[in-house]
Amino acid sequence: MAETLYSGESQYRPMYGSTTTADRNSLVESFLGLLQSHSPTSTQLFAFLALFISGGILLFLLGVTATAAVLGFIVLLPLIVISSPIWIPIFVLVGGFLTVAGFLVGTVALVLWTYRYFRGMHPVGSDQMDYARSRIYDTASHVKDYAREYGGYFHGRAKDAAPGA
Repeated sequence: MAETLYSGESQYRPMYGSTTTADRNSLVESFLGLLQSHSPTSTQLFAFLALFISGGILLFLLGVTATAAVLGFIVLLPLIVISSPIWIPIFVLVGGFLTVAGFLVGTVALVLWTYRYFRGMHPVGSDQMDYARSRIYDTASHVKDYAREYGGYFHGRAKDAAPGA
């Protein structure tokens, strides 16, 4: 694109994303200067090499695992399809049993903890429960005392919210 200036000269402006040869040379020179000023030490090079090797090994193992899983699924798919009328009810029954058993164990643990707490046996976590109860009681008594002494929290606050009202 050429643009005419007031003095009659035209100025070249490159399109977005394109650079001139001079711009590319200055970019390369500045990048090389940056690399030379921050040259890595042997420890950093060894760490990068270790990272590169271990990353490559892990990537290879990921590929082997994914390939084995897909091939195993392809090989076992006919067996899964044929025996699915057996497996689906078994999974539903086992899942339902484990869900009910988990809720039952949780309920028994909660009832047992509550029983021990009210009998004074100090189960695990009872000190935090006592601390929370005392904080709630202290806050409630503070609010009650303030309400008696000053006529309540909201009694004198209407003037502060709307002075002209």
